[in-house]
Amino acid sequence: MTKFLTAVSALALAAAFNLVSANADAADLATRPIYKAPVVAESSPWMIRLRALGVIARDSGYVDQVPGSALKTSDAVVPELDITYFFTQNIAAELILGVTRHTVAFSSAPGVDVGKAWLLPPTLTLQYHFTDFGAFKPYVGAGVNYTFFFSQSAAGGLVTDSHLKDSFAPAVQIGFDYMFDKHWGWNVDVKKLWLRPEWSGTLASGTPITGKVNLDPWLIGTGITYRF
Repeated sequence: MTKFLTAVSALALAAAFNLVSANADAADLATRPIYKAPVVAESSPWMIRLRALGVIARDSGYVDQVPGSALKTSDAVVPELDITYFFTQNIAAELILGVTRHTVAFSSAPGVDVGKAWLLPPTLTLQYHFTDFGAFKPYVGAGVNYTFFFSQSAAGGLVTDSHLKDSFAPAVQIGFDYMFDKHWGWNVDVKKLWLRPEWSGTLASGTPITGKVNLDPWLIGTGITYRF
């Protein structure tokens, strides 16, 4: 009987010890701060750039009815806005928006203008952005341009009517952003378009003429980047 009581007492003491220990552990856990992993804010997929854009056209073209004729096109510097959306860290699409004004002239007859036109050349490119160079973020891209010609006018004199036809053109690009912080950066961008719209006009004699203007412009821009 004595041995039985001794065993019961030992079990009771062990249970009491375990209960006290469990309560102590629970109290200790309650007072310890719960670790929470820091929340890392992901970059917005949207980016915009405001650039000064130089449009450097190729001096090439011809009039079908004038053998040996050649046309040239003036260059321009304009403000330009582009909007970029990142599908992933590396893949993005860019749309550029801006308008330029150009003069078409006979290069074989200096001082004889054909006409003037405003251009709206929205260009959409799919880009690959390299992300292994820190703040320096180069990219390459390729896509398509569609140029709208509007507010067209003939120069008068030799040509009394001038019209450039809206046209598609392939485009390629290379550029980089240098990011000063998470949001702000500096951008340099170069695009090449193979834009060759058809042209039609009317001579002062009333004779209709046709041809092609090989604009094939380089679009060279630099400006400010903002990543939302």
